[in-house]
Amino acid sequence: MIRSALLGLMSLVISVGPALAQQASSPPNPSPAATSSVPSGVPTSPDLTVATVKLQGGLRISKLIGSAVYNDQNEKVGTVDDLIMKDGNQIVMAVVSVGGFLGIGNKLVAVPYDQIHLETDNNGTKVAMPGASKDALNAMPTFTYGG
Repeated sequence: MIRSALLGLMSLVISVGPALAQQASSPPNPSPAATSSVPSGVPTSPDLTVATVKLQGGLRISKLIGSAVYNDQNEKVGTVDDLIMKDGNQIVMAVVSVGGFLGIGNKLVAVPYDQIHLETDNNGTKVAMPGASKDALNAMPTFTYGG
């Protein structure tokens, strides 16, 4: 039974092989609509380079959320809890968790995203908020999510 299956498979390969080789060697005839390598509706940007395996020049938001926030004296002043987008394409606010211990007793405050800076060194990316202090952040109004 195995022998007959193998013979059937070999005869299929022998009969299909030349047709596949002919297709592979002949140049494709692109239709006018198929000249672009990017599918229709997919956004493109000259500032974003995507490689097959690794995004070059970008940072995953999932890696940013949960990161410690340091001031310019290298003191931890909070943790990035969330990011707020406006119009679907621009981060405008960072929600920072301050105070508390292990998430208990913490306070959420919203700060303009342009006050947060990402610094990269040999240890990776660090979230910095120059001029911030725990007291100043705790004095801000509490951020609450609406709807």
